[in-house]
Amino acid sequence: MRTRGLAGALLLLSATGLLAACTGNFPTTATSAPTAGAPTTPAPEPSPTAPLAQEPVEPTPTPTPTPTPTPTPSWVSPFTGLPGPEGVTDQPVLIVKLDNTRNAQPHAGLIDADVVYVEEVEYGITRLAAVFSSTVPERIGPVRSARITDIDLVAQYGKPAFAYSGAQRKMFESLDSASIIDVSPRRWATGYSRDSARRAPYNYFLDGAAALAHAKEASVSRDIGFVFSPDIPAGGRIATDAQMEWSYASAGFEYKPRRGTYAVSLNDERAGAEELKAGQQADTVVIQYVEQRPSIFYDKGGGNTPHAETIGSGRAIVLRDGLGWKVRWERPKGKVGTTFTMEDGQPMPFKPGQVWVVLLDKERKATVTPWTDPLAPAPSPSTTASSPGATPSGTPS
Repeated sequence: MRTRGLAGALLLLSATGLLAACTGNFPTTATSAPTAGAPTTPAPEPSPTAPLAQEPVEPTPTPTPTPTPTPTPSWVSPFTGLPGPEGVTDQPVLIVKLDNTRNAQPHAGLIDADVVYVEEVEYGITRLAAVFSSTVPERIGPVRSARITDIDLVAQYGKPAFAYSGAQRKMFESLDSASIIDVSPRRWATGYSRDSARRAPYNYFLDGAAALAHAKEASVSRDIGFVFSPDIPAGGRIATDAQMEWSYASAGFEYKPRRGTYAVSLNDERAGAEELKAGQQADTVVIQYVEQRPSIFYDKGGGNTPHAETIGSGRAIVLRDGLGWKVRWERPKGKVGTTFTMEDGQPMPFKPGQVWVVLLDKERKATVTPWTDPLAPAPSPSTTASSPGATPSGTPS
């Protein structure tokens, strides 16, 4: 009985080992076939964040920036050094002869002149020649007659429109051959009118804009030798007042620090202006000493018209900003402008604004205060430094 039981146990162990050995020949990870009738798991949907294939997109073109237009520089007047209207490149020139007696006050339009000349005529009285270009008023006057000095004087402006009320008959030939566009009443009277509020002959006025519209061939503004700068040059002497005298006329310039200009006096009274209560004001004053000789022209009373030589060279005094400089002027020929040079050889810069030029016979002398002797030779630096009470440039000498 015990033998049969042992043999059965051994047989059972052998069968178990064989089964284990057979089982080791198959992979333990094999997937069993799905049981029939069991639900089938669907394939997963693509993740919404997964990149999808896209059509190629053309790059957006970069817009070309619109270029900023370059502003047209303002025109700067060669007569005043001040800018004019934007886009303007030049302006025609009109020169008008004006009366300069007390009966002429107040002048109309004169405050708009770029340059004003004071010139001596018969009997030691004076007349004005006003140059308009930057601004041309519709009312200018009172207009008076031309003189022989005007012929050379205006030629440096090219061929400007020239307005005057008349002239000695024998001078018409000189005027007809002059470098001007004649807009006097003998050529064109349309632009003139009489002011009934004034008495003749001090009531004759010109429409300046109409005159230039008529004189379409008038020359435009150009360099006449003036140099401008707002900066005050070195070497100026205090010069707050200047006075000039003729037989029956006078001109004065008094510096007004608040305005930075010289108040103008004519014939011992403040020069009036219809448009400005303060009257005529000069930014720069030039006292130009000239050779003056009798001419061939006489008026009905026998008075001779002097001829001021503005072609050539000579001495001058320039006043600006309450200071004065001794300079030299030069104009080699008629159609060339007039230059002004300081004692160190540099151009004399005028203050931008209106310029008054007094053509003064070199035999006369202007009184400038407190600069007591403006035409005296300048002291040398060594002399100035060693002189008792010597003061630096810009103070009375």
